Amino acid sequence: MALISLKSLGVTMGAPLFSNLDLTIGTGDRLGIVAANGRGKSTLLKCLTGEMEPTSGDITRTRGLRIGFVEQAVPAALAEHGFQQVVADALPAEQAESEQWRVDVVLDSLDVPQPMRERPMRALSGGWQRLALIARVWVTDPDVLLLDEPTNHLDLAKISQFETWLNALPREVPVVIASHDRAFLDATTNRTLFLRPEQSPAFALPYSRARDALSEVDASTERKFQRDMKAAQQLRRQAAKLNNIGINSGSDLLTVKTKQLNQRAQRLEEVAAPAHRERSAGAIKLANRGTHAKVLITLDDVAVETPDGTLLFRTGKRHICQDDRIVLLGRNGVGKSRLISLIRNAIVEPETATQGVKVTPSTVLGYNDQALSGISGDDTPLAMLSRRFDVGEQRARSLLAGAGVGIDMQERRIGVLSGGQKARLMMLALRLANPNFYLLDEPTNHLDIDGQEALETELLAHQASCVLASHDRSFIRAIGNRFWLIEKRRLTEIDSPEDFFRSVAEGNG
Repeated sequence: MALISLKSLGVTMGAPLFSNLDLTIGTGDRLGIVAANGRGKSTLLKCLTGEMEPTSGDITRTRGLRIGFVEQAVPAALAEHGFQQVVADALPAEQAESEQWRVDVVLDSLDVPQPMRERPMRALSGGWQRLALIARVWVTDPDVLLLDEPTNHLDLAKISQFETWLNALPREVPVVIASHDRAFLDATTNRTLFLRPEQSPAFALPYSRARDALSEVDASTERKFQRDMKAAQQLRRQAAKLNNIGINSGSDLLTVKTKQLNQRAQRLEEVAAPAHRERSAGAIKLANRGTHAKVLITLDDVAVETPDGTLLFRTGKRHICQDDRIVLLGRNGVGKSRLISLIRNAIVEPETATQGVKVTPSTVLGYNDQALSGISGDDTPLAMLSRRFDVGEQRARSLLAGAGVGIDMQERRIGVLSGGQKARLMMLALRLANPNFYLLDEPTNHLDIDGQEALETELLAHQASCVLASHDRSFIRAIGNRFWLIEKRRLTEIDSPEDFFRSVAEGNG
């Protein structure tokens, strides 16, 4: 049964975000929406809720439909409210007194610990804030659930828990998910919409299979376009020959025939449709200056501790070598980011290096953390690039434009850039540093799927040595060639991340 129907829907903001969109959302649907950064996913969700009016087309909703929408950001008004209170406040006034049990049921279903329920939102991690927003919407018992980037800030355990929760929801409640998390989309969706400025293809398949189907459709469209254009060129060549003969012979019949051939060629050219070319949100390029050293970093049973000196784990004797792409695995709080920080400090400030961390002198660092702390929000992209690197203003402007930071944004505060633009700016800074070793903490945060795949391609193409921590299972599988698992205060090397992924899923199933 269709609950929401879209007919010829379109939104234009300077340029079309999407147009001619026909879509129905009904019971049993688990719809994934996929598009590049800033290409209309959040806008489409807001149109579905009625918060935003489309530029063209119509939306039909069944009478009395209750739509639950989980946005990306936490409203500032909720910052001081406790987790449980945030959820309870979402209940309609007529249910607030008699149906508080609904709050406990939802919090229990999301495995929210009792101590966590009283903490104010401002004191919660990004992952718990995200779950609070989801619980706040679900407690209202919506008929349709809309989720905008729901795995942002969630660790692997919470992502797995969330997948299990979503898959256990009543099938009569359709769920629409806008996300860049490929593995999450595969685990939770049965339909995929690829949002495009003109025609937006949809497939009754989860993301990866839908992506393969889309590639086949685009390839077929491109082949047909090339055939049609070739046929049009042949018709025009024939017309030109007949035209010359007609002029020389004075034949009116050949003149008419020439006109007909040119008209046929024009009709072919007008209807010929090239395959969609996704407009880049900004190129991601990396570099690798190389080194003759085989071993870049040695960890000699390093003690990894919290800032107050509590031991998290010991590394044992470990070597980080050229061409290693080491993925750190472990649940939140085991010390992955602390190990990355110790290695970074040993490279940047060797005189204060933690005992047992030995760095080869030729090691040149490229560092990116999940908070993008390498770029200041009060700086401007142009000033940052010009100050850090000897590239000159014109070259800096060209590099920024290529990375997706247009001329109009280059002298504005970095703080006003989108998350995707900030991430691409950080990647540009890494490239210009020309490192031979990368430390990457959640590098795919804020990147759309094209950006994630571009980063994967660059790391592999440059055979970049790196140590990384990530909750992105698709990225981990594509990049890692060594895997270090941190658990039970020990670091061990394992052959594959799959057993860890399974243990996380089973632990929350």
